[in-house]
Amino acid sequence: MNEAILRFRRMTLDDIEQVMKVEHEVYEFPWSERIFSDCIRVGYYCWLAFQQQTVVGHAVISIVADESHMLNLSIARNHQGKGYGRQFIEFLVNEARAQQVQTMLLEVRPSNTAAINCYNGAGFNEIGCRKDYYPAQEGREDALLLARHISPATEAHDR
Repeated sequence: MNEAILRFRRMTLDDIEQVMKVEHEVYEFPWSERIFSDCIRVGYYCWLAFQQQTVVGHAVISIVADESHMLNLSIARNHQGKGYGRQFIEFLVNEARAQQVQTMLLEVRPSNTAAINCYNGAGFNEIGCRKDYYPAQEGREDALLLARHISPATEAHDR
C-alpha cells in the first residue's frame, strides 16, 4: 500500500460542519455538534487529519494525569483502508507521549472488526468489556476496552 503522509491540526468550532459530514457518513449513531463543541471548549485534544487539502478524518482524546482516552477516531469512508487510521493513531500517541501519558484507552464495538484490526496493529490490547455501552438498532452493544502502554520519549545521549 502506498499511503500518503497526513498533516494534522487542532480542530476549531469552524470545523464542526465538516466533521459532522464524516460523523454521519461513518456512524449509525454519530456524535452531535454539541458534543464536539463541548470537547473543544473544555480543552480536549481535538484534531483533524488532512491529505493535501482534504479532511480525511478527525479525533478527540482527553488527557488526565498520566492517562489518555481516545474518545473518537473517524476516517471518512472513501479514505478508509489507506493506512490513515494507523497514521492518525501514531500521531495521537505521540501527542499523548508529549504530555507524559503512560496509557491510552479506547472503546470499540466488537462488530467493528476493521477498527479492531487497526488498533491491534497499532499496539492496543483488549483489557476488558463494557456491557451495553453503545446504542444499537436492537437495544445496546457491548464495547471492547483496549489499552496501549506508551513508552516515555527517549532523548538521544552521547555514549
